[in-house]
Amino acid sequence: MPWINKESCTGCGTCVDECPAGAIYMENDVAVIKDDGCIRCGICHDVCPEDAARHDGERIPEEVQSNLAYAKKLLGHEYYANDKTMQKQLVGRLQRFFTKNKKVAEQTIEQLEILKNTEYP
Repeated sequence: MPWINKESCTGCGTCVDECPAGAIYMENDVAVIKDDGCIRCGICHDVCPEDAARHDGERIPEEVQSNLAYAKKLLGHEYYANDKTMQKQLVGRLQRFFTKNKKVAEQTIEQLEILKNTEYP
């Protein structure tokens, strides 16, 4: 999902005016993209004079760190804190959880490839 780099955004409002879905608004003089309203057209990327509208792929390292912080928080919970066996079991469950998410993403990508080659009325 596209996002706005708050440090780069000057609050010009160009993206707000140009967004065909009305998914961008101003908050404290900075553009914000409503994820549930965004249609992923890419216009915000094209029109932003400061290159503040950014691609979601740039956030992968940040999201990985967030996932690891979540795992470490769980591992530090008093329920797991002093039991290495339970900690390993938790890590295994987290691995299965993220593996499932990976499979869902892979299968979605496969189905999108089919959609890409489908004609729509």
